[in-house]
Amino acid sequence: MSGATATVVSPVAARIVVESRTGEGLASRATAELREKEPVFAGHYPGFPIFPGVCVLECVRRAALDADPASAPGTLAAVESARFSGAVYPGDTLQLALTWQHTGTAWRCKATATTSRGPAARVRLRFEPPGGAR
Repeated sequence: MSGATATVVSPVAARIVVESRTGEGLASRATAELREKEPVFAGHYPGFPIFPGVCVLECVRRAALDADPASAPGTLAAVESARFSGAVYPGDTLQLALTWQHTGTAWRCKATATTSRGPAARVRLRFEPPGGAR
């Protein structure tokens, strides 16, 4: 299907709030409040709920798209790296710090995710412009 855009359905119900960004949009901060009723907690894991790493990545992706420094939103092209260093539990607020770097036609987003207990993850995502180079 040429020219069609895919709709991404997020497994994360939490609202992602971009709280600050630099004037040029190259750095931003966002939060995600993970309530006990977050649907993913029901299956991860019964009796000991934990927020899956893929859902941390989804929070970063959504924050990155909301704080995109480019003139038009890009599409996630790659998870270049992901290091998970601490658990995320129901009731946690995920603090996200994002920085952007332009690399040719793509944008690289480096992000850290922390909770009140300390670091939870460091990730690097690459976004490509929709339909090719800008």
